[in-house]
Amino acid sequence: MKLCYCDETGTGEEPYAVLLGVVVDATRMHVTKDDWADFLRQLSEIVGQEFHELHTRNFYSGSGIWKNLTGPQRSEVIDFFINWFADRKHHVVFSAIDKAAHKDKLESGELPEEINTVWKAMGFHVALAIQKYFQGEQKNKGNTIFIFDEEVKEETRFQKLILNPPEWSDNYYGKTKKQKRLCQIVDAPYFADSKNVGLLQVADFLAYFVRRYIEIAEGDIPEKYKGEGEKIKGWFSKIKARSIPYQSMYPKKQRSEAADVF
Repeated sequence: MKLCYCDETGTGEEPYAVLLGVVVDATRMHVTKDDWADFLRQLSEIVGQEFHELHTRNFYSGSGIWKNLTGPQRSEVIDFFINWFADRKHHVVFSAIDKAAHKDKLESGELPEEINTVWKAMGFHVALAIQKYFQGEQKNKGNTIFIFDEEVKEETRFQKLILNPPEWSDNYYGKTKKQKRLCQIVDAPYFADSKNVGLLQVADFLAYFVRRYIEIAEGDIPEKYKGEGEKIKGWFSKIKARSIPYQSMYPKKQRSEAADVF
């Protein structure tokens, strides 16, 4: 059995939004959860203030309780955490969306109604990518349960979408005639408060640097300090190395009509 903990970033005024899922094996997740809790305790001691949720945006910018940590100190923490995650051998899956392009395609009728919001589009894309990858995995240890950060406006409609996926999505993963739709996904997705679920915070942390990489690489938001682009690129490369194959998320070869949607 696998669990995929998902959180999003960039749903405000940013040009891009990213939803990232951390895929963990149920038998190995407890060590990761304990490590993350220890990580937060150590950071609490460093800043002299107890907290239970790491907001990556504030940490990276050095605002709020992080104002007394220098840029190099925060960079060292990020290095440590991303290296730690890579060593845990978990996987990530992500969906990135140009929000202006999504709006234009929706208004021109190019997007299916089922993914009429950025959040639903990213969530469904991630679910389809997990389906495509794990249906072909040899010695698959079990299907996947999705846990998302709370998203009150989207929860009911998204659960219905996963339980009753539209026919147009079948060719994303090459559904066969006798195969059940999204057969790798267990039940409806669950939603939880990230304050209480450490692995949702891990997903938020990683998602932030995927989004920042895209913003800089596409030239939409310039570097905020000298050398940021190279530093972000290095962090992104380590995250990308732990992703499921790109062919499952953004295929370059034999791309189906459903994959083109994303």
